[in-house]
Amino acid sequence: MKVFLVCLFCCMTNFTQGKDITVKGNDDNWFRFASYYQNKMVLQREPHRANIWGYGMLGANMTLSISGTNYTTTVRVGPNKASVWNFILHPYKAGGPFSIKVYHEFYGLLTWIELKDVLFGDVWICSGQSNMQFTVSMTFNLTEELKAASKYDKIRLFTVGSVEYLLPLYDLVSVIQPWSIPSAETLVGPPWTYFSAVCWFYGKKLYEVLGVPIGLISSAYIGSAIEPWSSPDALKTCGLFKPNLTDINEIKNVAYPFVNSILWNVMIHPLLNMTIKGVIWYQGESNTEYHNERYSCSFPAMIRDWRLKWYEGTNGNTHKQFPFGFVQLSAVGIDSIPNDGKFPLIRWHQTADYGFVPNKVMPNTFMAVTMDLPDLTSPLESIHPRDKQDVAQRLLLGSLKLAYGHDVNSEGPLPNSIRSYGKSKILLQYPTTQHLIVQEKGNFEVCCDQTKCKAADPYPSLVWKWAPISYHTNHTITLDAQKCRNIGMQAQFVRYAWALAPCKFKQCSVYNDNGLPAPPFFLPVIL
Repeated sequence: MKVFLVCLFCCMTNFTQGKDITVKGNDDNWFRFASYYQNKMVLQREPHRANIWGYGMLGANMTLSISGTNYTTTVRVGPNKASVWNFILHPYKAGGPFSIKVYHEFYGLLTWIELKDVLFGDVWICSGQSNMQFTVSMTFNLTEELKAASKYDKIRLFTVGSVEYLLPLYDLVSVIQPWSIPSAETLVGPPWTYFSAVCWFYGKKLYEVLGVPIGLISSAYIGSAIEPWSSPDALKTCGLFKPNLTDINEIKNVAYPFVNSILWNVMIHPLLNMTIKGVIWYQGESNTEYHNERYSCSFPAMIRDWRLKWYEGTNGNTHKQFPFGFVQLSAVGIDSIPNDGKFPLIRWHQTADYGFVPNKVMPNTFMAVTMDLPDLTSPLESIHPRDKQDVAQRLLLGSLKLAYGHDVNSEGPLPNSIRSYGKSKILLQYPTTQHLIVQEKGNFEVCCDQTKCKAADPYPSLVWKWAPISYHTNHTITLDAQKCRNIGMQAQFVRYAWALAPCKFKQCSVYNDNGLPAPPFFLPVIL
């Protein structure tokens, strides 16, 4: 991306070539794009309208030119008193490459800069903690992935630096990886740096189905709780907001940030002026022992707030209910997490305690259930499973259904009703749209004493009794609750796959005929 200067009093065909614009920009580059508008990038396609902005001299006349169409505006005072310009483009169909030139005219001096090899497609933000930051270089089948990378030149990659700041910023201060075309070099940077494995596999699979350019922006921070990713507005709704006067110099080297809004301020807030299609999210492990009980509020609140802020930041050009997908936490061993019952509870809280999405608290969301994908021998500890391909495939199915309207079965089977019948039987009725595949009988438990049944109980627990599957059909499962009868009681609650690692790899009890696992649940029995 170059800067060019033209004197209006001279021949318009003569110009002086300026220096390259850096990713971050600097004081000499008084006319420039915002940090994330670069060569090789993807802008959001129709029906949305892409937003392009940058910096200039206050009052300068601006013109943007793309494919013979010109847009005009002036430089105005923007956030933090910066002098900024902004263009909202017409809706563009998927495709490219395009060249975009922006002209800056100020007191007879004409300057122009150009973006090259720009595509229009779908832009997805990939955010969360370490399992989203987990890089392609750390996954299984790396050699095969790198060999195939060159076939995906319509996918573009961008990685935000992992930084913290106490106040909201309007542009990125750290970019680890500028917009790049997939290759062995751009996919495999230093571990935990670039590029996000879940983000890449999701984008690649999405491109294979849709055939349109895909822009992937990874903005993740290892070990982070949800509170740093949430704005003060979101935190207030859950009673989590307190003014934070911690000096940035005291916390800038903290490996696992828990300070309110410290990542929202600098890794999400600067992106709010860029029109996007949606978000995928992988986070929750750090909230196992930190505000666990608030996660069923804080997670939906963050999603609502991100949607509102992106809608406002792009003048309504990012959908006000944009699709938001997330990974329900995978299996983990006691090498990483205490077996105190809190980890399975976070999986439940990720659905706002419904057990499924979308729901009335979390509309337009989709979920990848992954508790049946353990990697207990992972050299990176079991909390970091290396199979990110299956995670991305399950995210893809949810995205195709919810974000793109494809007719696919994207959700694992969850019972419609749980009823007691006979003296010691429990009948689980599943939707007729779900064809059950029962692999083994061991992942169900019942609680007999209502006064002692708690979702936070660990596995194993003396309160919860094993209730094996005694019979099943395509749409029903019958459990044997004899252990409650043996102590003169009836089953009050049923829970499923409620453990750190409930089964071996893809060997939990219940799946559907699309290979998707039943999600874990904690539900009452209708007596």
